Amino acid sequence: MGRTYIEIPGSKTHELPPLLLRSGPEGTDLASVMDSAGDIVEADEMLSEMSQPEADRRKHDLALNLTEQYLRLLAHWQWGDSILEWIRQCEITFETEATLRHLLHPDVWPHASRSSFVTLLVDKDVHAPVSLENAVGMRLTFRQPPPIDCFSNQFLFYLNSPVAGTAYQTWAHMSDGTPTLLPPERFHFEILDLAQ
Repeated sequence: MGRTYIEIPGSKTHELPPLLLRSGPEGTDLASVMDSAGDIVEADEMLSEMSQPEADRRKHDLALNLTEQYLRLLAHWQWGDSILEWIRQCEITFETEATLRHLLHPDVWPHASRSSFVTLLVDKDVHAPVSLENAVGMRLTFRQPPPIDCFSNQFLFYLNSPVAGTAYQTWAHMSDGTPTLLPPERFHFEILDLAQ
C-alpha cells in the first residue's frame, strides 16, 4: 500500500527543531534495580528446589535478565518521551510558519495525527536502538517510567513489545483518515544525544 503525503506549497526544505535524546539510564541506580529484580525472583518463586550455590547463581541470572528487560523498557520510554517532546516543539514550529500552519489539525493532545512525525523519523532513517513506534507506545502507556517494583517477572517479559506496539497502533489509527504524512524530503532536523 502506497503512502499518501500531504501537499506542502513551494519547494522549501523546512528546518524542524532538533530531536533531543535523553537516552541514557539517567537517575537509574543499577545496583538497586538488580536488588529489586532479585526480590521479584524470590517473591514470584521462580526457583525450584536446588542446591544453595546453584540457586544463588540461578537467582543472579534471572535477576540479571529482569534487569536487562527493565533497562530495555526504560530505553523505550526515554526515546518515546524524547520523541513526544520533539513533536510538541515541531507543533510550535508549524504554528510559526504560514506555509505549515494549516497542516496540523487542532485536537486533544496527544493528537493521533501527530503519528505522522514518527513516520517522518522512520522515513528519514533515524537509527535508534529501539523501535520508534514501540518507544512512543511505551511513553503513551506510562506518563512516568514505572519503577521495577511495579512489575511481575512475566509482565516485564511481555510488556516491551506487545503492549507498547498496541498502544502506538491504537493511537496512530485514531486520526480522521485525512492524509497527514509529512514528505521527508521537505524537512530537516538534527538529532542530539544529551547523554553524550
